[in-house]
Amino acid sequence: MKTVPLNAAQRSELGKQAVKRLRAQKRIPGVVYGSGVKTATPIDVSLDDFFRVLHTKAGENVIIQLSVAGAKNFEKTVVIKEIQRNPQTDAIEHFDFNAISLTEKIKVKVPFHVKGDAPGVKEGGVLDVVHHEIEVECLPTNIPERLDADISALKIGDAIHIRELQFPSGVLPQLEADEVVLAIHAPKAEEAPAPEEAAAAEPEVIGKVKKEEGEEVSASEPAAPQAAEAKKEKPAEKKEK
Repeated sequence: MKTVPLNAAQRSELGKQAVKRLRAQKRIPGVVYGSGVKTATPIDVSLDDFFRVLHTKAGENVIIQLSVAGAKNFEKTVVIKEIQRNPQTDAIEHFDFNAISLTEKIKVKVPFHVKGDAPGVKEGGVLDVVHHEIEVECLPTNIPERLDADISALKIGDAIHIRELQFPSGVLPQLEADEVVLAIHAPKAEEAPAPEEAAAAEPEVIGKVKKEEGEEVSASEPAAPQAAEAKKEKPAEKKEK
């Protein structure tokens, strides 16, 4: 992987107001630290230049030849350690550069891409990509742009493991060989409602009440008005004289 040049300026003014002025000038504040940098150094770069660096084939794994102008000019080979974005606008607000040596191995995360059409997916299976990035260890100049997996032969129930991926020479994955990278699962069957839910869904059973004559009547029918008000309470019979 080739290095990409980027010019930066050392920041002497710090704080929210200074950062706000920088962003108004279309510059991004950041910091550089790492190999050969005694203390973290605040810097800023042009927004347009930073976008140019990000949009190479290497993406965020680009190797940058950084030239810093300021009280002490210096040059460092750096990689992007972190990019902070505005959660609402996605605008880049800050970056961290990590100074490295081209002769020392580093750990980076490489994008993982799927290619091909799996028969299992056409049959209704669900493609589950477990890792969208795979961490590897290698020399900075050997960082692969991405790792690919062909799924054109996968059926429902099949999976691809780390051991089945092709890694360039000198690139060592940091995941176990048996780690599943992607799998095709069977479609989920619709679950039958639980007995409690089924019971709740059934209409309420209408109770039965008994008439005085012994016939059954639905509780939905109007009940006889208390057996005709207890048959109007028959008057007591007169005693014979």
